[in-house]
Amino acid sequence: MSLEKPYLDVPGTTVFDAEQSRKGYHLNQFCMSLMKAGNRERFKAAQRAYLDEWPMTEDQKQAVLDVDLNRAISLGGNIYFLAKLGATHGLSFQQMAGSMTGMSEDEYRAMMIGGGRSVQGNRVVGEDGDAQAHRQPQGKSTHEAKV
Repeated sequence: MSLEKPYLDVPGTTVFDAEQSRKGYHLNQFCMSLMKAGNRERFKAAQRAYLDEWPMTEDQKQAVLDVDLNRAISLGGNIYFLAKLGATHGLSFQQMAGSMTGMSEDEYRAMMIGGGRSVQGNRVVGEDGDAQAHRQPQGKSTHEAKV
């Protein structure tokens, strides 16, 4: 029995609900493993080998390898867990958030200081605001943006 989810109509937003939690359980547990220095070193030394120790989907593993945070979130990742992946790559939360919006760190900072995104065109899916899916970076790697 599926629950009604009226919040699915909020553009640019993936709500971390029970379904997302179940879908991303192993992805998020992998991210939590990065809290230990030894695990971070093992991951950085052989990313694919370390990921293969976790029962994640291939899509989840590829999102991690690409440091594609938007994709990881759509696959059940929680941003607070994914922050450990960003930190492992030397990224600040602000850099991560900027990459997820297709902005540089400075552009993202300026937008947030200026009050965030406008609600104009961003109230429901299908409008033409800057938070709509067709205006979001798809598959853009945070790691590539940094290199």
